[in-house]
Amino acid sequence: MGEWYEQSFGEDYLLVYKHRDFQGAYQEVQKMISWVKLPQGSSVLDLCCGMGRHSLALADAGYKVTGVDLSDVLLREARAADSEGRVSWHQGDMRAVPLDERFDAVVNLFTSFGYFEQDEEQLSVLKEIHRLLKPGGRFIIDYLNPAYVAAHLVPHSSREDDGNWIEEHRVIEDGFVKKQIAIRSSASAVTARAAAGPDTTAAGEESARVYHERVKLYPYEKFRTLLEQAGLSVEQLHGSYNEDQYIEDASPRMIFVGVRA
Repeated sequence: MGEWYEQSFGEDYLLVYKHRDFQGAYQEVQKMISWVKLPQGSSVLDLCCGMGRHSLALADAGYKVTGVDLSDVLLREARAADSEGRVSWHQGDMRAVPLDERFDAVVNLFTSFGYFEQDEEQLSVLKEIHRLLKPGGRFIIDYLNPAYVAAHLVPHSSREDDGNWIEEHRVIEDGFVKKQIAIRSSASAVTARAAAGPDTTAAGEESARVYHERVKLYPYEKFRTLLEQAGLSVEQLHGSYNEDQYIEDASPRMIFVGVRA
């Protein structure tokens, strides 16, 4: 069985996270543009681009955008949303990005970081960001705030969505925040299938599709040390896309903005 990130970003990911909308991405991109102050036409790499929400918003803002992600399912969705082919999409691992091009900016958004067991693996991602940036190139890394996560962790939640029952269990353990997601057809969906014919599965026999997510928790000082080891210099730190000031116990995010040293 492969690593969790090789299993979890498939078709069911689209169901669990479909609430992430394009309008929100456009608003966040406007903030990012104000932070990095890049002229239109600059080249931007969206590293771990997912379904391409931010890549497409950056393209609409006048940038030359490249999107890289490991998931072929998410890249399929990104290409489908990019009917005009404005973004160059590539499949690849963020620890060894299959590109030789250098960019004016690299963005890594919505905690697409901390996926690996060892610090050296996370550092390899940051070194790739350094390699992919032109001298003086800008970066944005949008990561969770560990103190906020610990204070606001919801151990269990569940909901029904599109005929599916989704349960999520969360725990902080061994320096990671871990989530288990179990998806079953909801009782109403099972009842509907039963009414349709005898070749259906009873609700009690419905097996769950189970996925895991795991992100290593790096407090501010440790994260900044990793950035410095990779040759990345922090110039700004934001606590969210709405509030500029980072407050350790109150800010939901740690959004690092800086430059290749």
